[in-house]
Amino acid sequence: MDFILQQFINGVTVGGIYALIALGYTMVYGVLKMINFAHGDLCILGAFIGLTTLTSGAFGGLSTPVLLILAFLIAMIVVAVVGTLLDQLAYKPLRKAHRLAPVVSALGASMLIENGIMLIWSPNVQVFPNNLLPSITWQIGGAYLSFVQLLIIIGAFVLMTVLYFFVHHTRLGTAIRATAIDQDAARLMGINVNRVIALVFIIGPVLGAIGGLFIGLYYRQTYFTMGWSYGLSAFIAAIIGGIGNIPGAMLGGLVLGLFNAFAAGYISSSWQDAITFALLIAILLVRPSGLLGERVAEKV
Repeated sequence: MDFILQQFINGVTVGGIYALIALGYTMVYGVLKMINFAHGDLCILGAFIGLTTLTSGAFGGLSTPVLLILAFLIAMIVVAVVGTLLDQLAYKPLRKAHRLAPVVSALGASMLIENGIMLIWSPNVQVFPNNLLPSITWQIGGAYLSFVQLLIIIGAFVLMTVLYFFVHHTRLGTAIRATAIDQDAARLMGINVNRVIALVFIIGPVLGAIGGLFIGLYYRQTYFTMGWSYGLSAFIAAIIGGIGNIPGAMLGGLVLGLFNAFAAGYISSSWQDAITFALLIAILLVRPSGLLGERVAEKV
C-alpha cells in the first residue's frame, strides 16, 4: 500500500508537468489545427533560461525565494517572446498553405531551437544547484512527499484552474473559444483573430516555460534534447485527453503521469516509453478522439 501511494505521488507530480506542457499543444491545435512540434523545445528553453538566471551571479544579492521567482518570470517572458516570434516568422506566413507546410515548419523550428540551446549552453548536461529549495520531506502513510513535489503539484493545479476560468469566464477566453470553433464567424463577430492567435502563442509558451523549470527543479538537470522527449510525452497526453480540449489535456497529463509511474514501479523504467505508446494505442482504439473528445462548445 505504501508503494502504491508513493507511485501515486510521483505520478501526480510528473503528470502535473505533462499537463502544463500539453496545454500548449492543445491550445495551438484548437485554434490553428496544427501541431506545434517546437513546443517541447520552448519548454526546455525555459529551463535553461531559469538555470542561467539562478546561477549567473547577476542577481547575487537576492535571497533564494526572490531569485527563484525572478527565474520563473524571466523564463516566462523570454519563452513567450520566442513563441511569439515563432508564430510570426514560421507559422503566420503559412496560415493559408496546405496543412503539411506548418507541420514541417514546426519540425524545422524545433531543430533550430534545440541546436541553438546546444550552441549556447553546450551539449553537456546542466545541473541545477541543490540548495534552491528546502529539503523538507513529509511522510504520508508510508510514502514521502518532498517540498519540490508539493510545489509542482500545487503550482500545476493552480495554473490549470486559472487557465480554465480564464478561457471559460472572460471575454478574451470567449474570443479564444469562438476562434477555435470557426475563425470566419469569429471575424464576423468583430473578433481580431490574429490577436487571439498571438495570445495563444503567449499563454502556451508561458505555461511550457513553467513546466520546463519544474522539470529542472525536480530532476535537478536539463540537457538540450530534453525538449523532444518531454514534448513527445506531453503531446501524447494531449491526444489521450482529446487534443483541442483544455480539460482533456489536464486529464491526459495526469493519466499519463500516473501510468508512467506505476509502469516504472511495477514493471521497469526501461519499458516506460513502450508502455506509454501501448496506452496511447489502447485508448485510441476505444476512444479515437481521446478520453474527453473534442467537445465543440468547450474546445480551444
